[in-house]
Amino acid sequence: MAQTAGAIVEKLPVVAIRDLHKSFGALEVLKGISFTAREGEVISLIGSSGSGKSTLLRCINMLEVPDKGVVAIDGEEIKLRGEAPRRHIGDENQIRRIRSELGMVFQSFNLWAHLTILENVMEAPLIVQKRARPEVEAEARAMLTKVGIGEKADSYPSQLSGGQQQRAAIARALCINPRVMLFDEPTSALDPELEVEVLRVIKILADEGRTMVLVTHDMEFARSVSDRVIFLHQGLIEEEGTPEEVFGATKSARLKQFLNAANHE
Repeated sequence: MAQTAGAIVEKLPVVAIRDLHKSFGALEVLKGISFTAREGEVISLIGSSGSGKSTLLRCINMLEVPDKGVVAIDGEEIKLRGEAPRRHIGDENQIRRIRSELGMVFQSFNLWAHLTILENVMEAPLIVQKRARPEVEAEARAMLTKVGIGEKADSYPSQLSGGQQQRAAIARALCINPRVMLFDEPTSALDPELEVEVLRVIKILADEGRTMVLVTHDMEFARSVSDRVIFLHQGLIEEEGTPEEVFGATKSARLKQFLNAANHE
């Protein structure tokens, strides 16, 4: 918070979602979602398969264009035109600029097979952000060291384990200096042993005070890393609150059922 002329002025949320709707044909996946993520806040999205978690995350950076509602990044509303089902991005220059402030890590690693790990991490800062190569290379090497694979900079994706590839994807997202990091089930494709490596890196980022919105199936991780947890059920927010409130003082019968099932997996 900043003080101005004797009054306290609250910062705008880094991410603000208002009344978001998204359908795929006759299937309504998001039915009116609203939430905010403030500077340094970590929000975990939990819920069963098909509840809308990944679609919501993809709507934040417009990989999916919502049918209705508002997405704003740092107080700037993303311009959309038309009506569903033909609603589309209204300003391509704006969306390119805003996407350059959003670091996205997917379930699959999405690394370029023909580029080294270092080249993968450098690609967006060089091509999209038009930054100087010496500066980008130094930062890319620092990010690879940060996620624990600095020695793999000159290797190709096929030469890395799944956990190492996902950590490279995290380094790639970090190298654009994002305002917010978005994680879509970043460990779902990994064996439990490799999952731990990736979760450790995400926990370090959370402890640094980075703004993050993450979809996760790991309830213990969500409990330990989050400032707020949002439980989605059938395209709506069924319950949200601090980890203590969501996991320790659950109100929703559906959330209790979900957590019981998760605890017995």
